[in-house]
Amino acid sequence: MHPLRVATRGSSLALRQAELVVEALSAPGTGEPFMIELVVVETTGDLQRDRPIAAIGGQGAFVREVEQALLEGRADLGVHSAKDLPSSDRPEELAIVGVPTRADPRDVLVGRALADLGPGAHVATGAARRRAQLAWLRPDLRFEELRGNISTRLGKVPPAGAVVAAYAALERLGLLHMVAEVLSTSTMLPQVGQGALAVQCRADDERSTEAARSIDDVASHRCLDAERAFLAELGGGCELPVGAHAVVGPDGGLKLEGLVASLDGLVLLRRAMTGSDAHELGRDLAIDIRDLCGGADVLSGASGSS
Repeated sequence: MHPLRVATRGSSLALRQAELVVEALSAPGTGEPFMIELVVVETTGDLQRDRPIAAIGGQGAFVREVEQALLEGRADLGVHSAKDLPSSDRPEELAIVGVPTRADPRDVLVGRALADLGPGAHVATGAARRRAQLAWLRPDLRFEELRGNISTRLGKVPPAGAVVAAYAALERLGLLHMVAEVLSTSTMLPQVGQGALAVQCRADDERSTEAARSIDDVASHRCLDAERAFLAELGGGCELPVGAHAVVGPDGGLKLEGLVASLDGLVLLRRAMTGSDAHELGRDLAIDIRDLCGGADVLSGASGSS
């Protein structure tokens, strides 16, 4: 039997995420048993760790080569951190078919908790979204650029300061013991897709599509669709400090919260909306926030990682 080839980045976190997908595909009840082969791909983001994400193409820096492996037929499925996938300008030949059950989407502080950071304390993060929200809450904080894999970033906690990371990443690597504080979504709205995995395949590949669908969690997929529609309507990608978080309510409806901020955190617009159609909800909330900020005043000139 032809093996199912799963493309992934080679970082420890990416490999662990690919392993989780492989485990799900191999679980009883997922249909046809698959022989699975990992295809490890090196991306631009992995090769250029000393440069800010925005300078090397934003979110797409971590996905283009994985997508190319799919397009060229060197792989059948691609596993991504959903937050790394740009919300627009994706290859039409590829589709996000599987979204396994989402992990905790919240951000965390490693080093010190927010209340324990003294005036002028340094916080290291490469994400404009995180900087803007923390600056809104604590204008006294100072921020340092941070790139690299998880172990590299966790090794760069500033003296008496903190590093911001994703809960899901530390959980998947067994590093939750390093967390000083889990930031609630009311304090720090997550990045679009944070905590979710996206399994991508060629749209015309029936076997791979069936495999990806077998591990799809409908609720997680709907939430991801709403968040990505929000970002796509804003047209920002990584050039804007943007956050969004969707949840499914007890009645099956969606609640989506979104924000857009200025880079310095002096202006932060945050709104929530409910609806049943994920794509319409994301678009409507983005339009609402864009109208609030009077068009491009808050959005203009923004750059950096989301």
